[in-house]
Amino acid sequence: MEENILNPELGTNKLIEEEEEFHHLNNPADGIKPIIKKYLGVPNHVEQQGNKFCFSDGDAKVEVQVITDEIIRVRLAPHSVFLEEFSYGVPKIDHKAVVFSLTETEEEFKVSTSVVNCHIRKEDFFISFSDVEGHITSADAVPMHWEENVAFGGYYVFCTKTCSTEESFFGLGDKPTELNLRGKRLVNWNTDAYSFAWNQDPLYRSIPFYISLNEGIAHGIFFDNTFKAHFDFGAEDATKTSFWADGGELQYYYIHGPHMMDVVKRYHYLTGTHPMPPLWALGYHQCRWSYYPEAKVKKITTGFRENKIPCDGIYLDIDYMDGYRCFTWNRKYFPDPKRMIKELAAEGFKTVVIIDPGIRVDDNYSVFKEGKKNRYFCRRSDDYFMEGHVWPGRCQFPDFTNPEVREWWAGLFDELVQMGVAGVWNDMNEPAVFGAGTFPDDVRHQYDGHRGSHRKAHNIYGMQMVRATYEGLRKLMKNKRPFTITRAGYSGVQRFSSVWTGDNVASWEHLKLGNIQCQRLSVSGISFCGTDIGGFSGEPDGELFTRWIQMGTFSPFMRAHSAGDTKEREPWSFGEPFTAINRKFIELRYRLLPYLYSTFWEHHRYGFPILRPIVMQEQDVISNHFRQDEFTYGDKILVCPVLEPGAKSRKVYLPKGKWYNYWTFELVEGGKEIEVPTPLDTIPLFIKAGSVIPEYPVMQYVGEKEIEEVKLNIYYSNYEVNSFLFEDYGETFAYEQDIYLEKKFVVNGKPSGVTIQQSLDGLYTPRYESYYFNVIGIPFTPTKILADGKDIPFSIDDNHCLEFKFTKNFKHIEIVG
Repeated sequence: MEENILNPELGTNKLIEEEEEFHHLNNPADGIKPIIKKYLGVPNHVEQQGNKFCFSDGDAKVEVQVITDEIIRVRLAPHSVFLEEFSYGVPKIDHKAVVFSLTETEEEFKVSTSVVNCHIRKEDFFISFSDVEGHITSADAVPMHWEENVAFGGYYVFCTKTCSTEESFFGLGDKPTELNLRGKRLVNWNTDAYSFAWNQDPLYRSIPFYISLNEGIAHGIFFDNTFKAHFDFGAEDATKTSFWADGGELQYYYIHGPHMMDVVKRYHYLTGTHPMPPLWALGYHQCRWSYYPEAKVKKITTGFRENKIPCDGIYLDIDYMDGYRCFTWNRKYFPDPKRMIKELAAEGFKTVVIIDPGIRVDDNYSVFKEGKKNRYFCRRSDDYFMEGHVWPGRCQFPDFTNPEVREWWAGLFDELVQMGVAGVWNDMNEPAVFGAGTFPDDVRHQYDGHRGSHRKAHNIYGMQMVRATYEGLRKLMKNKRPFTITRAGYSGVQRFSSVWTGDNVASWEHLKLGNIQCQRLSVSGISFCGTDIGGFSGEPDGELFTRWIQMGTFSPFMRAHSAGDTKEREPWSFGEPFTAINRKFIELRYRLLPYLYSTFWEHHRYGFPILRPIVMQEQDVISNHFRQDEFTYGDKILVCPVLEPGAKSRKVYLPKGKWYNYWTFELVEGGKEIEVPTPLDTIPLFIKAGSVIPEYPVMQYVGEKEIEEVKLNIYYSNYEVNSFLFEDYGETFAYEQDIYLEKKFVVNGKPSGVTIQQSLDGLYTPRYESYYFNVIGIPFTPTKILADGKDIPFSIDDNHCLEFKFTKNFKHIEIVG
């Protein structure tokens, strides 16, 4: 206005006119637009920087990044400002050499690799993905959108995709519901869920990864967002599936299949696999809240040896501590823990102790004093300490998102390691707080320098706790592999720990739930999982406990656990015939250890899930999308637990191909359901024809005896089948320096002969010298066996199985009819 006044050429009327157009607002807020969901507009600009393509509508930006030929990441920045690159779920990955391109037409931009295309539609910013044949596998139903969060800052972020009529969904961690998530609406927010029920949600872990299966083609979505997240698989609208979060960035990875197995392997490429466990950790574990005092612990371990029931792990719950203070001992109950642990080790038992995150507020307690002095505990927004009541009483909690705090925590295990503790069990790390449930939202976290409230850090708190635990044990144990188990976790927790499904219930319903949960966890990236055998709360009878032992024999992690207000439930607690059957199955577990261990190596090295639902075997068969009882351990052993009381038989589906009944050696054609007898001392167990299943002699604990020979159970097939055996020291990290041995067996049967070939790769030399061959199902009468050109003796047992011995380094065996 001043410029107009000073300009003599402007007339008076013009000046008055402009003054009348200017209005002072008594309430400036009148001009603020209401907060509503905002959607992407029309993409009108694209920039490329290396493997990243940034599309803009003039306000918001979307980044499309090529990770591999099969993985593409999508990020949204509502006002064109992306958050700093950081993820606990995805460590820095080596980007593979990928050939990619950007093309533009009148209708769309297209980012392409040799396997997958990402389409950005110009009309409305819809994003979709297709394979090289142009088949659309994933498509937006509406553009990505967001809504401002006034209370906390940032945005609620949303993505909605189309959902086809026969599309199925799998994954998302430990959800206690049907294996196929179609029609479900679920939440990710780590929660202490004591005695959880069917369909209760959320539970202990947040794994924002799911697999879509539609028209025989699978793809995965990994929504890498640590805030409270929500997933709708056609629940609200059967034509749409959505995922959204209460904060953070809308960032997801599209992971192409076309097979479910491909999707899981590529998810592991992003988030990592389990490290190899010590071999003893694949044995049987016994736990209770709590075994104390020392005399009670010794009574339990003596019971195993007297009953000749194998066991490797014995657990000490919170009562071993002094007033529930972590890293202390109750000297009344355990006057000399180092001596006790040494004596347990002499009997073959590894001691695992529990450690919780809550540190008692007590200035006479060294851990609290040190944490307080160095400001290692979490604080509220106004700088008050985060305090809450858990087992020790009033507690403060370390900020495990601070690398300095993790290093401090890692060092606290030194005394326990010096005493001989072999494993650590992290509990209550959702984090759980009595009364309040968990931390308030305003607790601040360092977040590895990226800062955040508890809204952002809640779901990764437990993962970072067990990370600190694992890294500490690994450093302190020198070259020995630590064993860790955690209750809470986020995607990537498998790099640091095993898990169990939490505080379940002694019921047949929970037996069914545990079966589904372990399959779901396995395809969600967490293969080293198990349940509390027998149920944590409640009272199982002998039949339920035995059926649970049978299922647990084929869980990667096998542990019985129970609450202190229940009757004791060791494998002999229910008397006969249950004790003998429990012994039989735990012995079977130990006989199958070389197979279980080899399957673990396939997971660690190649990203295969250990437990595989039937739908993963035959994803093109629609009815398999709803099967959730049967599963395979690895790819050779099919298991179908008995899940109903008093069952004399049950239906079992066998995938296409030929299968042997493990107990009777009967050969069955697959591709259909069969009725299988289920007396109490068996469960349906089938071996894929052509398999080579290695077997150890029964031991009371891993390493009890020197292995003098390995038994190879070879199941005849009239077609070629490959099998695999992995061997190494079983307790060191030498495998990281390639000191291991991979053995490949190729079995090929003909009407009057069968050949077995072995190839070796690796630097490890096992100490045993020979194999004991047990060949099952030969349809002809053998007349000669040539092993590397030598004629060797053989015999045929009462089950018509062919038996002979030969060196472990054989290359070619021919059985002639």
